[in-house]
Amino acid sequence: MPRTPDDSPCPAYGVRPARRVSVDPQGPVLIEGPVDIVLDDGTVARSDRFTVAICTCRRSRTYPWCDTSHRRRERTTPPPEDRNP
Repeated sequence: MPRTPDDSPCPAYGVRPARRVSVDPQGPVLIEGPVDIVLDDGTVARSDRFTVAICTCRRSRTYPWCDTSHRRRERTTPPPEDRNP
């Protein structure tokens, strides 16, 4: 197979470099972009970002892209005290 000067497969011969995918059980799937995502209805969502976060919980309002809806919402400050006697 022909190779480029940096010893990677030459894309001109139909060999595409592998994409790195990171799977986090508590979060999204991270994929080195750009990516095309084919949805259930056949439409294609495209992102040209360097790294793309793909939603796996389906809670995202921007599905298929992750908007961190999978995170538990916890209060960082205590609730205000009841000021009524």
